[in-house]
Amino acid sequence: MRVSSTLLLALPAAAVAQDQVPLLDKAKSFWGKITNAVTSAVPAVPIASSPVEAGAAKVAEKVQQRLTMENWREVLTADPTASPPTTQDWVVYIGGDETCFGGFCTNATQAWNQTVALLSVKPNSPNFGFIDCDAEPVFCNSWSIGAPALYFFNIPKPLPDQSAPAPTARYISLRRPANATVADQTERIMKLVVGKEYEQTPPYEGHWHPFTGTLHQYGLAVPVGYILYGFNKMPSWAPMVLISFLSRSFMNKRMNPQPQQQGRAAPAAPAAR
Repeated sequence: MRVSSTLLLALPAAAVAQDQVPLLDKAKSFWGKITNAVTSAVPAVPIASSPVEAGAAKVAEKVQQRLTMENWREVLTADPTASPPTTQDWVVYIGGDETCFGGFCTNATQAWNQTVALLSVKPNSPNFGFIDCDAEPVFCNSWSIGAPALYFFNIPKPLPDQSAPAPTARYISLRRPANATVADQTERIMKLVVGKEYEQTPPYEGHWHPFTGTLHQYGLAVPVGYILYGFNKMPSWAPMVLISFLSRSFMNKRMNPQPQQQGRAAPAAPAAR
């Protein structure tokens, strides 16, 4: 309990100190300050990095919204009564251990938790969301997204006539480079969010756009999500067996045409000369 309390107190203290120092420089020394604070609070017990990671995860859990297939439309909205700016920024992290082949999510998730813990105490920070593709596989397939990645949304406030302008969406994968450490991923996420480097990525306007995409407008995204989820759960050999069966059936029909139907009139004999 002493470690947990000290850590939660150290998180906002480390983030708001030295306002003159650039935010990216703060991020580099952020976790060193927290580790020193925890170590000095309990000098007799050596502290590993896991309590720091656990503390960051706790803070991130408190300040970010968990998105599901049922609530995402209600969560990703702009307050119509809010004062300017007339748009709200959302940064949604897509994660999940089982859906991350090769362990790509481990470092990315730790980096995301650290970034959220740091930015949550800053004024004018964006809203944070999280999608767990392990718990919501159909939801992730209905958006055609994979972990780890970030989805940036710029959601306009409804107009006086209650019409809603189209939100801007940008999807950025965090899978590359494959050998990126936690520090590398933290620096990259900070540059994307704080440095607004995400704006260099063109807005996505395809069929899978969560708000304006063709699949979502016609109610096809969720059924397609179930279909893709079913294909993903199939054994790797099942599609090959199905393709082999279909190809053999097709070739048998080509090589063995059906006999002529009975009762069909025979061709007329040539007339005698």
